Amino acid sequence: MTDIYMPRLSDTMEEGVISSWVKKTGDKVEPGDVLVEIETDKAVMEYEAYEEGYLVKQSVSEGDTVPIGAVIGVLGDSPDAAPAESDSAEAAPSTEAPAEEEEEEEAAPQEAAPAPSASADANGATRPRTSPLARRLAKEHGLDITTIRGSGPKGRIVRADIEAAAQEQTTTAGEPTAPPAREPAPAAAPQAAQEAFDDGRDSEEITVSNMRKVIARRLLQSKQTVPHFYLRRTIDAEALKAFRAQINEQLESTGNKVSFNDLIVKAAATTLRLHPQVNASWVDDKLLQHRRVNVGVAVAVQEGLVVPVLHDTDKAPLSEIAAKSRELAGKAREGKLKPQEMSGGTFSVSNLGMYGMDSFSAVINPPEAAILAVGAMKQEPVVRGGEIVPRHTIALELSVDHRAVDGAVGAAFLKELAEILEEPMRIIL
Repeated sequence: MTDIYMPRLSDTMEEGVISSWVKKTGDKVEPGDVLVEIETDKAVMEYEAYEEGYLVKQSVSEGDTVPIGAVIGVLGDSPDAAPAESDSAEAAPSTEAPAEEEEEEEAAPQEAAPAPSASADANGATRPRTSPLARRLAKEHGLDITTIRGSGPKGRIVRADIEAAAQEQTTTAGEPTAPPAREPAPAAAPQAAQEAFDDGRDSEEITVSNMRKVIARRLLQSKQTVPHFYLRRTIDAEALKAFRAQINEQLESTGNKVSFNDLIVKAAATTLRLHPQVNASWVDDKLLQHRRVNVGVAVAVQEGLVVPVLHDTDKAPLSEIAAKSRELAGKAREGKLKPQEMSGGTFSVSNLGMYGMDSFSAVINPPEAAILAVGAMKQEPVVRGGEIVPRHTIALELSVDHRAVDGAVGAAFLKELAEILEEPMRIIL
């Protein structure tokens, strides 16, 4: 017998939620087969088997929160060793499950086909048993989760049930006999607790995902432990604008396009190679200067912010950076980033220009020493040759860890970056 442990799938992960079991009890498992999907603080990730065998037991159920290192399942040499179906549904205690829900699980009668799966809260109102991912997907698809039949352990509604309901909704859309979708009952609201705070503000507690909790912890840690300083510079973006138009005209036949952010990411990587002191980290009173230039690109997702990493960004051609950035951003929004696609960053770029932000101060992503905040391109009056003329500009702000990088070093980096962006042929030379 071989125990399967909750893995550490990201450098900030402390616990994970069993999103769905891909392999069922008694299934044959080959190395590389996906055993289970795990919701971490950053994404829903596939966990693959490393050895051959049979899934003898699922030690935890879908929807359970499990700390790193806890046993989530067991592999055996023979399917004959598989326990009875009732045993396979037994779950280890969740690290976050409230006592009230545990009592409800024990008291709820087992039915062969619950329709829909639900339990009663303290006020007698019904609410479905669901996984966190299922609740999120139901909201995204505009589904009433209280009407969905659960196929998971103890009738729990899991992702497959939501996807099936969404497919049925798509198939029947437009049929005259289809009943109109109704709003969920207040007791079944997936994102809010049922108890309102009596604080004079008519507030209610919102369910917080693992990702949101980790983001809060890391940002607080960054601001409390990393001495930030900020450098600001506005660049003339006329040449950059013309350069991008020229590149995209040449790429038109390929169907690919280069964004302003792609140009800035590549320019930042080029500048880091010229100023390696900024491509560094301060870790345990030690200064680490990184040989590889790996630029992280901040991507906003529904539950927060993730930073997929473009490895060896300084060596990659611009077209590859553009294609890889789009791929990683798409995977981030779908929650399908792999651990290696979010680790190893040495510098980050955060762009809020698409939201019309003129400029902003970004919080450093430890253990990196700096992050570049990019504002919107806008046209404004600029003095050129003693005359006021309209020019396109972009505001850049560099947040720097003063333990690793001094002010003059950071200023030299930002000066060089601005000059490269104002002479954009240097980006590809």
